[in-house]
Amino acid sequence: MFNKKEKRNTEHSMFSNIMFFLGLMFKLSPGLVIGDIMSGILRTLPPRLISVVGIKYIIDVVSEGKDLERIYYAVLAIAGVLIAGNVLTLLYREFYWNMARERLYYKLNSKLYEKAHTLDLESYDNPDFYNNFILTIESSSDNIQGLLGLVQHYIANVISLVTIASVILSIDPLCLVIIVVTILIFMPLSTKIGQLQMGRRIDNTKFHRRSDYFQRIFYLQDYAKEVRMNDIRPLLMERYNDAADDVIANQKKYWKKIASCYAVQQIGVQAFGFMFILPLYLGYCVLVKKTLSAGDFVATFNGAYSIAMSINFLTVWANAVFSERAKMIEKYREFLKSDFKIKNGEKEAEITEPKTISIRNMSFTYPGNDKPTLNNINLDIKPYEKIALVGYNGAGKTTLTNLLLRLYDVSDGEILIDGENIKDCTVSSHRDRFAAVFQDFQTFACTVGENVALDKEVNTDAVLEALRHSGFSKELKNGTDTELLREFDDEGIMLSGGEAQKIAIARAFYKNCPYVILDEPSANLDPIAEYKLNQAMLEAAEHKTVIFISHRLSTTVIADKIYVMENGEIIEAGSHEELMSQNGTYAKMFTLQAEKYKQ
Repeated sequence: MFNKKEKRNTEHSMFSNIMFFLGLMFKLSPGLVIGDIMSGILRTLPPRLISVVGIKYIIDVVSEGKDLERIYYAVLAIAGVLIAGNVLTLLYREFYWNMARERLYYKLNSKLYEKAHTLDLESYDNPDFYNNFILTIESSSDNIQGLLGLVQHYIANVISLVTIASVILSIDPLCLVIIVVTILIFMPLSTKIGQLQMGRRIDNTKFHRRSDYFQRIFYLQDYAKEVRMNDIRPLLMERYNDAADDVIANQKKYWKKIASCYAVQQIGVQAFGFMFILPLYLGYCVLVKKTLSAGDFVATFNGAYSIAMSINFLTVWANAVFSERAKMIEKYREFLKSDFKIKNGEKEAEITEPKTISIRNMSFTYPGNDKPTLNNINLDIKPYEKIALVGYNGAGKTTLTNLLLRLYDVSDGEILIDGENIKDCTVSSHRDRFAAVFQDFQTFACTVGENVALDKEVNTDAVLEALRHSGFSKELKNGTDTELLREFDDEGIMLSGGEAQKIAIARAFYKNCPYVILDEPSANLDPIAEYKLNQAMLEAAEHKTVIFISHRLSTTVIADKIYVMENGEIIEAGSHEELMSQNGTYAKMFTLQAEKYKQ
């Protein structure tokens, strides 16, 4: 939706994205955010503080050689602190965290789904936007858990760093200087390691997406028949193995660089700084100057590791992961703020009797295409007329109906209902005037009644009447409450293609609206079922305007007017008898199909 320059100008900083998502989570679930932060502090600070202050106290008591029973009290106190911290953390995780996280997950996803409901179909035609949309939906849960984990570790490490540094500062400021300088000297290597790890993660994600695609093919029902009926398995396995090889090659590409940098960094910090310089200075202070106790020696030594861990996390690892997380949140924000082309008008469309639909000088070009799909279409559809759109594939029939429904907006010209431009009405109220059965219709894992009504509120009598009109005759064990599909109910009924299509057609009969659009309504029906559907359609839609697309021209005989489309233009128009008498494209198509039926 944005070009690259616009995108650069509108991107937010890493800090802005992190604070945006953290603020959003806090608004929806303050207890979860605060609880996670406190849980992180309880898990991180006590063990590190005990390794410094607790051990120092015990060693100093032993060195003094008196009141040794204080050691028992110290050990009990240390155990009490650790146990209390673990118990509190466990209780929080088991009795609050799981439920609160799920609630937050559903609340955040609800925002995405509400936004997704407003997506123009044009958005699905934009590969970059659509990929980001899918990534946003799929990463929502990961963003919650990942960001909360990062924030809790970050705050816990900040508090741990300040606390341990304060303890060492009180023991000997020069010790703290040695620790920090050693870490800073080798910090560029830590940064390099973080960059390499991030690069490996990004590349792995790309390769894993390829392998995941081929995995889905083997377990998704959509592909089951094709995979079993053809010899495509070796090809798919080869592609899957190629993707797996790429993942392994990518690991090999990075591991030597990461391992060598990590080895130098660890040798430098641990061996040179913490095993040589710091012990030498501490030994000098304990044995020669006698300014430090044995407990101070151990406390400073242990504190050095704690500070190194905190600084490395805060400056390298956390920065890299926060940066990655911020990019995902940027996509989330970009998606929520996307401005779509299908805009609401100011008026509420009235759902009354059918009015005249007028299309004036209408043209339409799909985004990214140079050639228009529809070119200068003009026609009038009178109230209660039954209109058929016919033509070869790619003629523009479905595109025309999509424009009527405002699933797309016209590039040029206008569509009027009762003299009023459909863009002047709100999108939802305009679409409420239409019932539509699409060529690529879907059934849902809901009850039969819900599948027909496509609503939470179901009028049982109206559903049964709609099913009767569509010719649906399958026995329903629980009536309209019978579950379709077996996604969630083992007793759900499975439908043939024709039965599923009748369910979809029943939706058009059920909805109380003045206009009906049927895209290939009889595609999966046998000729007898098709004939019955045509009769039922005439009966049920007597008081509606009907626009239908059909490749079976026997269906179009019942239409009041037929429009023949070719290359995005209307080339013939008239009743069946009129078009047959013209002996043009329609007559040739009809005669050819009729011969096939006779044979």
